[in-house]
Amino acid sequence: MRTDPQRKRQAPYQLEALHNGAGLVLHEQPHARSVAVGLWVRAGGRYEAPEQAGISHFVEHLLFKGTRRRSCEALKQRVEGVGGSLNGFTAEEFTCFMAKVPCQHARGALDVLADMLLHSRFDARDVEKEREVILEEIRMYEDAPGQMVHDLFNQLLWPGHPLGTVLSGSLETVRRISREALIAYWRRMYQPRNLLVACVGAFERAPMQREIRRLVGALKGRAPSRFLRAPRAGRLPQVRVWQKPTEQTHLCVGTYAVPRTHPERFALELLHVILGANMSSRLFREVRERRGLAYEIGTSIKRLEDTGAFLISAGCDAGKVTQTVETIFHELSRVRRQPVSRAELRRAKDYYAGQLWMGLEDPMDHMLWMGEQAVTVGRVGRPELLLEHLERVTPADIRHVARGLFETSRMRVAVMGPVEEPDASRLRTLCRID
Repeated sequence: MRTDPQRKRQAPYQLEALHNGAGLVLHEQPHARSVAVGLWVRAGGRYEAPEQAGISHFVEHLLFKGTRRRSCEALKQRVEGVGGSLNGFTAEEFTCFMAKVPCQHARGALDVLADMLLHSRFDARDVEKEREVILEEIRMYEDAPGQMVHDLFNQLLWPGHPLGTVLSGSLETVRRISREALIAYWRRMYQPRNLLVACVGAFERAPMQREIRRLVGALKGRAPSRFLRAPRAGRLPQVRVWQKPTEQTHLCVGTYAVPRTHPERFALELLHVILGANMSSRLFREVRERRGLAYEIGTSIKRLEDTGAFLISAGCDAGKVTQTVETIFHELSRVRRQPVSRAELRRAKDYYAGQLWMGLEDPMDHMLWMGEQAVTVGRVGRPELLLEHLERVTPADIRHVARGLFETSRMRVAVMGPVEEPDASRLRTLCRID
């Protein structure tokens, strides 16, 4: 893990590196009644070979199935039996295993998570049972067009690349992944140089540090794996329509965005708030409130090491899809042409600050915010400093970022639903930034 000695002395988040390369970041909240513990691993969809798509997610599932010391039920009961929660998720650049428990059980939760990550059995029967569970999960997503359209959108942005592959894999790849391949991937990726432990809540720092060192400090580290860099953006606009007999048509409109640590990320965050982060946003007001085209519409940002994405998602009646897309592109063109008002920018900054501070009050949300930064960039920014950067963003900065993002040749549109061919053809003519 990378550390900066000067930052370590000044920052409230002290990222430490154990001798074997594992990382550790703790943040005490004495007022809390609970502790959130996260074990983060640099293993995710970006690290997978095409023929093993979904293997990170498969391993994540299997680590809940039992260890040399504990059965599947014993793992859950050790956390849930004291009122806690146990969960995990897989992303493109990392996998996270997390628990939240009453503060007196923090060390027990840490022990459970470390046991799962480091001593899982990978029993052959569990592998086959969980394979069927994941196959059902994939089929469930295929029946959930609101989720599936996001996966199809990623394919438009990054065709033929791991970033354009569904994190759960396909029915074909999951069926092919062997127990031996799962164990080999686990041994290669779940090693100390890829591991970070994050804790937030009511605990004593010194005992928690000792416990973490005891649990993960003896592991032997080796060089971490790297992933395939993102390809350069294509220059032709792409519109893809997947015919599906759904009650509602789901769509994603978006483009490439800046990497996670790019200097323009602060203006990008505020552009997200202005366009679609809440019910006061431009797209919500124009698409839903004024025109009644969709029940739900919003924006989101995908943050990655070497690239990113900005997307708008919505659900509407099939007969309104062309109007919805036309309205979205009109708003994107408008934010490129005209600087936002200082009053609108002020509201966006206040909204962002309020959401940040309220989220950091909860140990679990705080741990997720802190852990993701630590495992991806090797540091955790101070909230006050983050907000200082946002305060310096001007209307001209917002317009500059919008002009860089929203270009006709970089836009992508994915639509899923019962869209008639004339409407599908018309969508291609509407996807234009003026």
